[in-house]
Amino acid sequence: TPGLVRLAVGLEHIDDILADIDAGLRAAK
Repeated sequence: TPGLVRLAVGLEHIDDILADIDAGLRAAK
């Protein structure tokens, strides 16, 4: 999935990824 690819590619930017995930979860509610 694109999310897993982003995790693999963006380990140095994990904070950005976590922020994206958090925003996505809030948008889904």
